[in-house]
Amino acid sequence: MTEQEDLGPKKALDSLVVLDVSEDISGPYCAKLLGSFGAEVIKIERPDSGDPSRKAGPFPNDSPHPERSALFLYLNTNKKSITLDLGSPPGADLLKKLIAGSDVLVENFRPGQMEGWGLGYKTLEKINAKLVMASITAFGQTGPYRDYKGGRLVNNALAGYTFINGDPKREPLTGGGEQPAYQGGLNAYVAVMAALLMRQRTGKGQHIDVAIHECMSTIHQFNVNRYVYSRKIQNRVGNRYMYSHPITIYPCQDGLVSIAPSSDEQGENLLLMMEMSHLLEDPRFQTGFHRLANAEAFDAEVRPWFLKRNSKEIVEMCQEWRVPAAYVNNVADILDDPQYRARAFWQTMDHPETGPRSYASSPFKMSKTPAQPQRAPLLGEHNQEILGTRLGLTEKEIDELKSDGIV
Repeated sequence: MTEQEDLGPKKALDSLVVLDVSEDISGPYCAKLLGSFGAEVIKIERPDSGDPSRKAGPFPNDSPHPERSALFLYLNTNKKSITLDLGSPPGADLLKKLIAGSDVLVENFRPGQMEGWGLGYKTLEKINAKLVMASITAFGQTGPYRDYKGGRLVNNALAGYTFINGDPKREPLTGGGEQPAYQGGLNAYVAVMAALLMRQRTGKGQHIDVAIHECMSTIHQFNVNRYVYSRKIQNRVGNRYMYSHPITIYPCQDGLVSIAPSSDEQGENLLLMMEMSHLLEDPRFQTGFHRLANAEAFDAEVRPWFLKRNSKEIVEMCQEWRVPAAYVNNVADILDDPQYRARAFWQTMDHPETGPRSYASSPFKMSKTPAQPQRAPLLGEHNQEILGTRLGLTEKEIDELKSDGIV
């Protein structure tokens, strides 16, 4: 056994120091991913109330508490928390001292906010030329929308996702969840890693400008490319697919199942499995394209078959016949799903305010340096460690900063 093997698995991002001055979702998610694989992430929060996500529910027993927000506790695992008023000169000066020994800074304030505090990239670069700074905003640091307010509804609408979601006979629907913000954080994480690789060759950091609505457009390529090449605008199709059928959702005895035979062979396999191959002799149903043109008539033929069976039976039969199919899971189903359990995706972390709770782990696994999740911090929990031990402030100095509202 080598010395390294004897020491056990190391963390992939050991020795990387990240300052997370961001709030809410996009920036904290980027910093969370960095922290999951070993970076030391120092989260810098407002002295009075901390990250605004601390006020976001749900809370245990529906009782709001800044240390019990489910959103905050998920987004801020593997971090240390200190409090600083970055808008005050003393607070900004303390951040600059931390910059000197840091590798990455993540922020998601409106464009110009960091510069207004005297903490723009050009200023910080002079303190630490190796600094990689990621700025995440709704529309980027430039352009006519630069100062517009963003958010889930706005970014989904401007990126074209709202237009293609929903029933074609009704108004468009926005996507569920905070997908734009998470996409912003994910792309910032990738960009930070790329900038760190570049720094290894040049010794220089750089400023990363992440626009959330552009992040959404990069995963919108299917419909964008269709328009670029054919000038056709994709309209809403509900739960159907524009080129074949049945790629849709059917009700069954205990819920819903998603069926997605994407080739004529898979469509034939589905009908053979259902013992309804006679439908292939009907000119309306011979191919996926024909079935799409006559979707309502086809659904009327096959829906009774689904209603006589439960989702487990249907999905297992489909997979045996090599027809793509899946359960339409709700959140409770996901937490109990055997695939997630087999891969230990849900991990329990204890917290002094909420007790043990399940959290999603990393969506990728590294064989030699796995993620090592740790609970989210209490507000200002690491003030003494970072401000005192690392920056050398005395207890008296820290107390004075507290009384002045700086810490």
